[in-house]
Amino acid sequence: MNIDNQENKINKYERKAVFTRLKPYCGFADEHDFIEVCEWKNGEGFDVEISGKLHSRFQMTFGEFQALKKLVKKICV
Repeated sequence: MNIDNQENKINKYERKAVFTRLKPYCGFADEHDFIEVCEWKNGEGFDVEISGKLHSRFQMTFGEFQALKKLVKKICV
C-alpha cells in the first residue's frame, strides 16, 4: 500500500477566528466565559463555541445563519 498518495496527504492551513469575553454582553456570564467563532476552511459556514452557563458547541452554514437571524429579528419585533 502506498501511503504517499493524495488520499493520505496532510494539509496544514489557518482559519479565520474571532473571540470575545461574554461578560460585557451577558449579565449572567462569569468573568472567564467566552464565545469564539471559527470560519470553515471551505468558507461555507462556521463553528461556534460558547463557554458559559450552558457550555455548547455547534456548526452552521451561512444559509442556516441567515435563517436564524431572520427568525430572531421576527420574534424580537
